[in-house]
Formats: sequence, C-alpha cells, structure tokens
Amino acid sequence: MLIAVALVLLASPADAPPDSWSLHAASEVAVEPNVVYRRASGVDLKLDVYTPYPAGGPKPTLIVFHGGGWVEGSKDGGTLALLPYLERGFAAVNVGYRLGGVALAPAAVEDGRCAVRWVVENAAKYAFDPDRIVVTGWSAGGHLALTSGLLDVAAGFDRTCAIAGDLRWSSPAQDEVKVAAVVNWFGITDVADLLEGANAKHYAIEWLGSRTDRRELAERLSPLRYVRPGAPPVLSIHGDKDPDVPYSHAVRLHAALDRAGVPNRLWTVKGGGHGDFSRDWASAACCRSADYGLGEAGLFSSSSFRRARRLPGSSTRERSSASMPRRRSPLVTSAVPRPY
Repeated sequence: MLIAVALVLLASPADAPPDSWSLHAASEVAVEPNVVYRRASGVDLKLDVYTPYPAGGPKPTLIVFHGGGWVEGSKDGGTLALLPYLERGFAAVNVGYRLGGVALAPAAVEDGRCAVRWVVENAAKYAFDPDRIVVTGWSAGGHLALTSGLLDVAAGFDRTCAIAGDLRWSSPAQDEVKVAAVVNWFGITDVADLLEGANAKHYAIEWLGSRTDRRELAERLSPLRYVRPGAPPVLSIHGDKDPDVPYSHAVRLHAALDRAGVPNRLWTVKGGGHGDFSRDWASAACCRSADYGLGEAGLFSSSSFRRARRLPGSSTRERSSASMPRRRSPLVTSAVPRPY
C-alpha cells in the first residue's frame, strides 16, 4: 500500500493532468461578489464582478442574466457559464434581479437595463470597455439579455435607473446605452404569446400577475417589438423541441432581424429541449458563442460577425445535433445552464 502511494506521489509530470486555464484561474481573475448596483422594492440588488488580473487596460465585458421564468433562479447557479468568456480575457458581471415573488413585471426588465447602465458608469473602476459589452442569458435570462440589448430609453423601462452626478438633479434626460452584441440561449422573444393559447405558460402568467393591462405590458416587454436597423448583432441557440420556450420564438426573432438587416445567427439544436443539449454540441456552442465574432480586433463588429467560424457540420444559419434525455439539474453539461 505504501509503495502504491509513493508511486502516485512520485509520478512524473507527464502523468499529471494536462495544463489548462482552469488550473490558474484563481490567480488570473479577481472576484468581487455581491456588489449592490441598485435598491428597488426595498431590496438591495446585487451582482458579482469578475475581472482579469492584472487588468492591463479596458476589457470586453460580459453581462449575464440567469433563467428561471422570472420567478425562480439565482445568479449563483450560472457561475460556470462565465468560464469560456473569462478564459478569453473578458471581464464578467453576473446579475441578480427581482423575481416575481418580490416584484412582478416589468421589474426584472428594469433591473436588467439598470445593470447595463451600472456597468457603463463603473467602466473606469473595473476596467470594463463600454464599447465592447456583450449581454447573455438563458431562458428568462435570454429574454433579459435581449431586452437589455435591444430596448431604448423611449421604451420607458430605464426611468427608475439612477443617474450619476449632477444630471440627476438638473436634467430629465437619460443617455442611451448600447451593447456590442447579444448571445441569447433559448430566450423568450414574445411574452404575450405565453399568456394564452397553445403556447401559454404559467410562469409567464405568474410574472404578469392580475393587472388588467397585462397583455399590453407583455407586448411592450417582448424583444420582437424592438428589432430595428442598427440594433446590435444577435446570436441565438435554441432546441427545436423546447417544451418551455417555443422554438418559434427564435425563428421569428431571427426572421425579423433579417428583415431589419441586423447581423444575426440562429443555431438550431435538432431534437434539443430546454438547454438539454448533447455534451459535444454544448461544448462547441459554449466556446463558439464566446468566440463568435471575437478575433484579436473588432469584437462583434458586423464584419467579424459575418465571418465567424462555423460549428463542425453547421450551415451558415444553423447547427443541428441530437440532444440528451431531458434532465432537471442546475447546470447542463459543459456549462450550458438550465433555467431552474
């Protein structure tokens, strides 16, 4: 027995696990957890900040929204989804927001918009590059990524966001905030579609509550409403057998983006459910979504978006793969999160 232990301890470097970024991540990424970015409904709303160490100048920055149908979930459940981006030198901001049990719609959308503003306002402090902000999320978080990236001030959901400095007291105006791209993992694009009819889902009904104008509000909260020329590029990953968020939401979004001339890609997982993708497909999608349009220069510019590398076996528009059996786990293989 002692001989066996000694052999293990004396194993040559060739027998050790291959070198990888994850072995050194703790010394290369600074973490500031639970930073309060606003207070609403009597609650301190918090986010976690991950920054390359040492920073060495402004970094492209990922803003992440967790899923859970706007009524469940936590930012802590999505931490591993940050890894492909952190490995590529991004800063990352993992956002918590008000769930339905604290405040009904449109609270989560307001929080998402305010989180983006917080990132822009704190760019110098954390070495965020405000011109290279990418928003992402899955399920309801995909919806929040889309609303955070596509909405403008005129939509009316930025009004509760504080403005730094004297302008808060001297002017009613709010500057527009823009993101470089959206990576949407099976997110809702038509909230009203989930309130009644064949695609109705109770999580959406619960989030909108009993207000008499819930359908009108749902339409105002739908990313489809805000597709327009000049909108940021959008990448979506969606399974065509998703039981929780209809695949048609992704199809309709990307058809609208095409009509508006917005650079976009839809990667379809044939037979894929609500994030339950095969390990190989999930690994490729996570890494390629982080790489999508990246390059050494011109992060998510229109030109780099068009020349992004294809997934193995994919077309210019779609990527297909078999899916794993449906599971209920905090994280799907290869850091593709489930909403619950």
